[in-house]
Amino acid sequence: MIVEYLLKVRWGDTDAAGIVFYPNFYKWMDEATHEYFSSIGFPTSTLYSEQQIATPLLEANCQFKSPLLFEDDVIVRSTVVEINKKVFKISHKFFKGEKMVAEGYEIRAWTSFKEKPKACPIPNEVREKMMPENAGTVKS
Repeated sequence: MIVEYLLKVRWGDTDAAGIVFYPNFYKWMDEATHEYFSSIGFPTSTLYSEQQIATPLLEANCQFKSPLLFEDDVIVRSTVVEINKKVFKISHKFFKGEKMVAEGYEIRAWTSFKEKPKACPIPNEVREKMMPENAGTVKS
């Protein structure tokens, strides 16, 4: 499934030259991941409050292709590209109009925080919704 997360670049997202300061792409990837889980029916706030499950970040990477500026409208298209027993990789592609301006990914672990944090198997009902075969586009 592909989930679209829409955002507008704010003044505080930019540096002195008026270009988006790079850490904001990582912030937006994190936000897009939370939107992804909400869109497939598993909001991360509910997962944590009801099951003490979270998806901590293990690795992140982003490549910048073209700058974003104040008030640019951006679409982040997110999809799970790899899923293992306890860990998954989610891809994020940033678009300004039809032009891809950046792309990145996060690797995250399905983790129980009931006691000491410990990675645990991704439940089948979640896995089925995350699988790339279940492609479709959801706009948030």
